[in-house]
Amino acid sequence: MGIEDFGGGQSQSDVLVVTTNDVPGYRVDKVIGEVFGLTVRSRHVGSQIGAGLKSLIGGELKGLTKTLVETRNQAMERLVEQARARGANAVLMFRFDVTEAADVGTEVCAYGTAVVISQG
Repeated sequence: MGIEDFGGGQSQSDVLVVTTNDVPGYRVDKVIGEVFGLTVRSRHVGSQIGAGLKSLIGGELKGLTKTLVETRNQAMERLVEQARARGANAVLMFRFDVTEAADVGTEVCAYGTAVVISQG
């Protein structure tokens, strides 16, 4: 597995996503409001057994790491789709929230504030 399997973030998009409150060189023309992208992934029994065995000897659980990266990327894609659909060209104060979902999976929520920005 290469580094691309364990990284995430935004690929080329018409909606800029940043973790900051503003974007240097740009002004916020309109605040649209909160947007989020949500996904819930169930646990695979085989991966859970493998993770349990790996935890006995230590080390990174690469299969679970890759799954979490894919899950976060999917949540982020949904966030961007929602922002775009509401007329935004940027999302400020972007964050992730990860929660156990009723002991059957993991819920990942990407959220932020959808805005319209322009150079200024």
